[in-house]
Amino acid sequence: MPSAVSTLCTLTLWFQQANTQTPVDWKAIDRVLGRSGNLQGETYRVGFPRSDLHVTVGAVKVRPSLALGSWVAFKQTSDSTVMLMGDLVLLPIEVTAVVDALQRGEIEQTALHNHLLSESPRVAYLHISGRGRPVALATAVHEALATTRTPAPATSTPPPLGLDTVQIAQILGVRGKANGGVYQVSVPRAGAVMLDSIEVPPAMGVATAINFQAIGATTAVATGDFVLIASEVNPVSRTLRANGIAVTALHSHMLNESPRLLFMHFWGEGDALKVARGLRAALDEVNIKRD
Repeated sequence: MPSAVSTLCTLTLWFQQANTQTPVDWKAIDRVLGRSGNLQGETYRVGFPRSDLHVTVGAVKVRPSLALGSWVAFKQTSDSTVMLMGDLVLLPIEVTAVVDALQRGEIEQTALHNHLLSESPRVAYLHISGRGRPVALATAVHEALATTRTPAPATSTPPPLGLDTVQIAQILGVRGKANGGVYQVSVPRAGAVMLDSIEVPPAMGVATAINFQAIGATTAVATGDFVLIASEVNPVSRTLRANGIAVTALHSHMLNESPRLLFMHFWGEGDALKVARGLRAALDEVNIKRD
């Protein structure tokens, strides 16, 4: 009969082996997708801005990084497998061919809907999920996007922000980053989000996203989505409307997550700091991670 010490040593060795994974070769993903991603904690995220689309909402020309950025994200789950999640920005005429290509590659579709209202041309957002070998999943994504007009990576100089990002960050209580002429803020929820017993990191689409684009010297549009549990939906909706911010969609993005999450998309337009204060008031209704 083994001693308590030998049993403890065996268990310790087993846990060490179970928690040691051979890192995924993310460069192989880059080669398949034809562009480079970036590692955000344990998430490898790759963006596909739809700079080929010239979308307007009213008089506002929507920059790709404001609301037209397709993306996929990978999280390693074993030596040879990953979990994939993503959101593909598509013209309606592109949806069927993309779905067919994804299904051939065994990538699931978890939602298909709008994020904006009254945009021209109309844009659809396809949320996806997959499990398997990273190169196989990346190949399926590449083949799906090849049926669209999604452009190759651009190397142009990004336009200036034209925003008082210091004050916006102070109002929101969270610092953002500049991306393609847009100020992007990500606000994680407090507590873990699980999908089939795997924790979903914020960078895989479960953090509230707030994007600002300047439209004048002191004015801006803001769009994105609040990530909410059911009890937060109506308090956030009422707060947004009380601050002149439109709710443009309310829906799910995933199928089996815990807790169940709802995504409230919004559109605010006007004085940038006033819009920021309205969004901060809505954030105060959400169980977000606070420093």
